[in-house]
Amino acid sequence: MDNLENNMEQPQLQPEAESVFEPVAEPADFQPDEPIYDEVFEMFEPEEEILPEEKPKKKGKGGKLFFMALSCLLALAIVVSGSVGAVAYLKLTWGAEIKRNEQLIHQMQQTIDQMKEEIKENSFTGNGNSVSGTPNTSIDGLTPAQVYAQSAESIVAVSAKVVGSVFGQPTQGTSSGSGFLVSEDGYVVTNYHVIEDANTVTVTLHSGEEHNAEVVGYDDANDVALLKIEAQGLKALEIGSSSDLIVGDQVVAIGNPLGELTSTMTVGYVSAKDRVISTEGAMINMIQTDTAINSGNSGGPLLNMKGQVVGITTAKYSGTSSSGASIEGISFAVPMDDVWKKITDLRDHGYITGAALGVMVREVDQQTAIYYGLPMGAYVSEVMADSAAEKAGIQARDIIIAIGDDYVTSLNELSRVLEKHDGGDETTVTVWRGGREITLDITLDARTPDF
Repeated sequence: MDNLENNMEQPQLQPEAESVFEPVAEPADFQPDEPIYDEVFEMFEPEEEILPEEKPKKKGKGGKLFFMALSCLLALAIVVSGSVGAVAYLKLTWGAEIKRNEQLIHQMQQTIDQMKEEIKENSFTGNGNSVSGTPNTSIDGLTPAQVYAQSAESIVAVSAKVVGSVFGQPTQGTSSGSGFLVSEDGYVVTNYHVIEDANTVTVTLHSGEEHNAEVVGYDDANDVALLKIEAQGLKALEIGSSSDLIVGDQVVAIGNPLGELTSTMTVGYVSAKDRVISTEGAMINMIQTDTAINSGNSGGPLLNMKGQVVGITTAKYSGTSSSGASIEGISFAVPMDDVWKKITDLRDHGYITGAALGVMVREVDQQTAIYYGLPMGAYVSEVMADSAAEKAGIQARDIIIAIGDDYVTSLNELSRVLEKHDGGDETTVTVWRGGREITLDITLDARTPDF
């Protein structure tokens, strides 16, 4: 304020201007000749009562009666015309008032409708297909008990046996998890880590009936696997969209915690979306939820309140953090939108379709990049003969750092970027070579079962 005050230009006071009006004053020696004020007041004080003069009476009364009658007729005409005019005026005024009221009511209804739309728009964050985010929750949504009754029959237990040897001695291990039916003829979805390296896989239905299962295929980058049992007439779950979820949506998990507590349901809420979580060295996009997930729940469905599968329960944080704080209520599920195409590819083709570069790569992680002064990305250790990479000019020892407009900083990102493309797509690939970036045009190959 001091600076502002100091910097303000001070107003310059101007001398008062002389008035252009000169005061009019009576001369000091002025004296009235007569007491005029007294005369004025005396004019209003009559000395005696003044009576009206008596006018002479006229002899004839006909003219007077005529004029009186004419006056009455005129008065009556005025009254009648005035009444008609008043009625017309009232009708016009009343009609205008009704019309104005109708306009006001219409405007109020428009305002109410607009407010309702604003309430709908502000009641959720997302595309409006979330059960919690729609005004018809009571109609569209089910209770947790209804979701369980509708879905429990489609949840299975998965048991995998791994036979090996240690120091020449035979060993055998067993892992237990959960899964769910996605077709009437016995296709089952579970986590890849549940059946990894398994020699035999067994699926137990809700009824207790056991079936040997074939591993149709898997995608270890997203921790998903597809199994097949020989059965018909099974009840499959409906697949929903994970992108419809909003934070705060209620969700249900059904599985077999500890491998013993079959068909256990837990209920929680979506805590966050698009969490990139490291599981056994792989970075996977996840849905975070406070739904209780334990060993044996892996591979089971995460269901919305329509009973649709929106995720595959996969992992949880447990124990204590590095600071010693206890960790509770933090669990994760793989979004169905990220893996459903892969599942259908495995079912229809036996492998995951898409685009391929034709290179063998390994990851340049953050620690390696800092140590050697290199960018993070996919280090090319080998280029396949006659592949898209060879035709584009990619060389061994290149580091792939981008495809098109998408940056690549890990092998998982490389896989996710390629998933956006199909064989035959034309794009660019950016590599780091000899201390500089080089951008090459490339036509991607179609992915094959062997690569």
